Amino acid sequence: MLQVPFIRDHREKVIEGLKKRNLDAAQMIDEVIALDETRRRLQTELDNTLAESNSLSKEIGNLYKSGQADKANALKEKTGELKETSKTLGDDLNATVEALNQLLYKLPNVPNDLVPAGSTEEDNEEVFRKGDIPTLHDNAIPHWELAKKYDIIDFELGNKITGAGFPVYKGKGAKLQRALITYFLDKNIAAGYTEYQLPLLVNAASGFGTGQLPDKEGQMYHVTEDDLYLIPTAEVPGTNIFRDELLNASDLPIAITGYTPCFRREAGSYGAHVRGLNRLHQFDKVEILRVEHPDNSYKALDGMVEHVKEILDELKLPYRILRLCGGDIGFTSALTYDFEVFSTAQDRWLEISSVSNFETFQANRLKLRFRNSEGKNELAHTLNGSSLALPRVLAGILENYQTEDGINIPEILIPYTGFDKI
Repeated sequence: MLQVPFIRDHREKVIEGLKKRNLDAAQMIDEVIALDETRRRLQTELDNTLAESNSLSKEIGNLYKSGQADKANALKEKTGELKETSKTLGDDLNATVEALNQLLYKLPNVPNDLVPAGSTEEDNEEVFRKGDIPTLHDNAIPHWELAKKYDIIDFELGNKITGAGFPVYKGKGAKLQRALITYFLDKNIAAGYTEYQLPLLVNAASGFGTGQLPDKEGQMYHVTEDDLYLIPTAEVPGTNIFRDELLNASDLPIAITGYTPCFRREAGSYGAHVRGLNRLHQFDKVEILRVEHPDNSYKALDGMVEHVKEILDELKLPYRILRLCGGDIGFTSALTYDFEVFSTAQDRWLEISSVSNFETFQANRLKLRFRNSEGKNELAHTLNGSSLALPRVLAGILENYQTEDGINIPEILIPYTGFDKI
């Protein structure tokens, strides 16, 4: 959530920044500023009224003590009027604050200056590419056919048990999935991230804190009786560890990693771009999260990008990195880099990671602060990235490593799988 003082002091910068998201926010920004002026005026009037009422109460007490009951009773009428006034002011103040917050909830983060303008994913900027696209044999097939041929992932069985988008991993398919999870965690831990096992359901306050609510409510599975939400990513429970926390500057940076299943309600669609592992309702992901001092967060973002690059280099998968444009960047992000792996069998790029800096946007919702060197409380910066999402990484491995007589296992994973071929 954007900070009101920042909006007030940088009106034009906020409006121009949000234009990168193809959002004309001038009217909303002016409404925010007007509501904040009303809020401050009402707060001042309420404070003055309460101060006057307290002063009169003390005076009335002194008058009673000195035997001047008539004067005291006369002043009591005035305090009664002040109480009514303070109640009215309090109600007006609460309504104004609520209206202000509802407006702020609708405003996305202001993109960083590096974010290119654009409307769709076609306007994203490719900033890095590495790896040779392999030449496959003439009978190469996409991963959903490989999964059936080698009996390692059963999409029909998942559909029977639950529904579309809930695959069943079997035999060497399940072991390869587990190997990837363990490998990702080991890489993250070696890079200084502390592993957490996190809840798979969160309350509404947690969803609000990281920006999934109210923006992405329709994409989350909701357990209505308990008012809990299945997590769309470990970012939500992981970042909410620090909700309502006041840290010391010496506590920063904080770096955590965690593996979780993730659950997302996706709009129904058909075609090769959503077949097999390309889009699921339940999938596994290993996440990395950071809480950083504002002065260091963009250096940390660059470090996260390099970390994910190292993993993909070790998997020997062809990949590229995109800097997302204003029309494609997430609601809460100030700057996002997407990683995509090339699927040779599908002849297309598959997104497998997003690494983002949210600056103070999430921290403001979370009330995540730290005490700076001057002893003042300051909002921290939060960052997160997929390291990595499993389905499309697995799809890339199955398709790019396929041969005439089986699927080779990336060398880095063989110690984890215990086999070198499916």
